[in-house]
Amino acid sequence: MNDLTCVIIGGGYAGLQALKAIKEKSRGIANGRRIRFVLIDKQPGHLRKLRMFRPTAVEEEIMIPWNRLALKDFEFVQGEVASVDSGEQRLRYTDVQGNDARIRYDLLVVAVGSIVRRPDPDQGGIALTDPQAAAGIREHWRANLRKAADETNPEERKRLMTIAVAGAGISGIETSAELALAMRKEATVLGLNPSDASVYLLNAQERLLPEVSEKFRRKLDQQLIECGVTVLHNCKALREESGAMMLSNGDCLAVSLCIWTLGLIPNPDLRGMGLPLTPDGKVLVDECYRVQGMSNVYSIGDCTRIVDPRDGRATQMTCFEAGEQGVRLGKIVMADLEGIPAPSHHSAKSNMDAFTIALGQKGVFWIRTWGLDMVMSGKIPGRIKKLVEDTASMLR
Repeated sequence: MNDLTCVIIGGGYAGLQALKAIKEKSRGIANGRRIRFVLIDKQPGHLRKLRMFRPTAVEEEIMIPWNRLALKDFEFVQGEVASVDSGEQRLRYTDVQGNDARIRYDLLVVAVGSIVRRPDPDQGGIALTDPQAAAGIREHWRANLRKAADETNPEERKRLMTIAVAGAGISGIETSAELALAMRKEATVLGLNPSDASVYLLNAQERLLPEVSEKFRRKLDQQLIECGVTVLHNCKALREESGAMMLSNGDCLAVSLCIWTLGLIPNPDLRGMGLPLTPDGKVLVDECYRVQGMSNVYSIGDCTRIVDPRDGRATQMTCFEAGEQGVRLGKIVMADLEGIPAPSHHSAKSNMDAFTIALGQKGVFWIRTWGLDMVMSGKIPGRIKKLVEDTASMLR
């Protein structure tokens, strides 16, 4: 009897969790047939997107080769999927040599995730989109500090030691804190006054993270100040040009570098795959992650519009949600293979709000549930964040 082939498109957090969950639930067998697992990704390894801020400040490898993951017994194909033919149960992809190739599947999981939103080209600066951009940011500010060490004009020295981070979501918060701490350390080594190293976090809203409690926000504001980050609220970045950051309120900041952290959008590669999409580019699925109108095809993670059937709330684009969906997908796939009712989606955070934000080696942890509003700061939340990230990436 022929093997079943389960193909997972995308080796991010959702894809890895789906692969792990289906393997564990099925134990590699379905209806007496062995399941062959194939992971397709255009990257040569797993990109740890939650750690993207780190290489902006220090040398850290966040692209992990597939053979260094805890997962085993799957085939890896490096390539970019072009289209899915659900009738023939085949997908077409371009391999790493640029050749057109096809693979047949019995089960298909789409988990291509999201990409970082980019500013318009004329807005200047560098968008924190990938490890190469992060490394470029690190080299840029370090070169500017070396110039500042030789600069005799105080105003120009101050500009060379100033960075603006445009976008105050979690990525912007973590990036600004990491940079402020690293710049102060490097400034000391170069004989500069570390307090002259400035990082501005530009927030277009009235306050940081509107969904969190005031208690958590006050602690986060305090911790950012201690890191050396100045938060400017109601302040939208317009563009950076000739060493100046133009702001929506008419002000202008003298900066040597602008970093854009503008949030996420669904992976645009989806638009050519032939899957049913929402107007904003997310895959349409039912409450069991089955892609509408396509049998044996599932989709989870940032690239998917998933709604909690209990309250109609759409899931957020977070690693936590992706992990929960991956675990549940293992149960759903097995139920479908056995012809029994499958569990439907429900958000594990429907009765709970929680955040863990890294601030250098430290962090801030917050949980709100059943009337409890608890905030913790210091090294322990930083370690919790690192443990969560390592677990999500399934490191050995």
